[in-house]
Amino acid sequence: MKTVHDFNFENKRALIRVDFNVPLNDGFEVTDKTRIESAKPTIIKVLEDGGSCVLMSHLGRPKGVQEEFSLKHIEHAVEDVIGVEIIVASDCIGKEIEAKANDLKPGQILLLENLRFHKEETNGDRDFAEKLSRLGDIYINDAFGTAHRAHASTTIVADFFTDSKCFGMLLAKEIESIDKVMKSGEKPVLAVLGGAKVSSKITIIENILDKVDHLIIGGGMTYTFVKAQGGKVGDSICEDDKMELALDILKQAKEKNVQIHLPVDVLAANDFSNDANTQIIDVDKIPNGWQGLDAGPKTKALFDEVVNKCKTILWNGPLGVFEMENFATGTIELGNSIAEATKNGAFSLVGGGDSVAAVKQFGFEDKVSYVSTGGGAMLESLEGKTLPGIAAIME
Repeated sequence: MKTVHDFNFENKRALIRVDFNVPLNDGFEVTDKTRIESAKPTIIKVLEDGGSCVLMSHLGRPKGVQEEFSLKHIEHAVEDVIGVEIIVASDCIGKEIEAKANDLKPGQILLLENLRFHKEETNGDRDFAEKLSRLGDIYINDAFGTAHRAHASTTIVADFFTDSKCFGMLLAKEIESIDKVMKSGEKPVLAVLGGAKVSSKITIIENILDKVDHLIIGGGMTYTFVKAQGGKVGDSICEDDKMELALDILKQAKEKNVQIHLPVDVLAANDFSNDANTQIIDVDKIPNGWQGLDAGPKTKALFDEVVNKCKTILWNGPLGVFEMENFATGTIELGNSIAEATKNGAFSLVGGGDSVAAVKQFGFEDKVSYVSTGGGAMLESLEGKTLPGIAAIME
């Protein structure tokens, strides 16, 4: 696996695919700089070698050229994080942009305009990719968040850099972290899968059953498994059409010697509201008119015990409706357990939208080994798919 450490960028121009798809407020100010900060080490490596950078990214999902999605809005945030003045281009291809790139001196950065202002980007257009390729001597992909898309800037452009393409530090770290969970992790290996629906996690569950020793199933998925085994789940979220599948997963796990851990008790509410009446009740005895919205105390203790005996931990999905304060403690307690295990030497990887949001919200970012930056890309990796953006560099 070639990374930026395999190249010297002295007097070279690096064309870097970054993921600067950052949130903006109504005043077009960046509200979370995490993705820019994640790309910084790669950019700094190029500059310190004596090279220059051409950065390309998308922002949002514009329909053609739309001012509100212009990357000029993030100019100051990028300068603030990288600590270098940047030049912002008015487009991402064309003679004028090529001239700007050619004029770059060592230590300078050119930020291209939003790639998705051109439909050719998402269409994976070869001609568009070739035009992008003229802007650099070495291609670096450091955008894990878009590695599952076969777009011009993430995949096709790599074809034009036969021996001069590599992974940035962020993307290399993502690949290594997923590899640790899926292939080389110290045993016992645990996966914690939460979230609302079994249907959205089927392929992940089926793929990881061969890789893990323990599987904790929490969140809304719980109730499909409980009801399938004859339990009463009241008004809890439940996919009746997936009950057969849930039983099949339990059967497969048994055959593969994987221990599945389901909640034993829950915090149930008589309404989907933070102000609802609540009661702690066995997971399989929830009365009609009530729904399970968080893990109960016995479940938290059980999960804590499982987490702390494992050496490699993947966490994908919350244990309850953590967006509501009264139903966040299951997710917080799980975070505490994983933080404790990590402190004691376990490797912990957190990935997938909601669990990343929870980790940030409750301050666990620095207490786990790695927080993945790519939701969809992370999930497809766990499903066992080869991501086009990664394959393009390996070829």
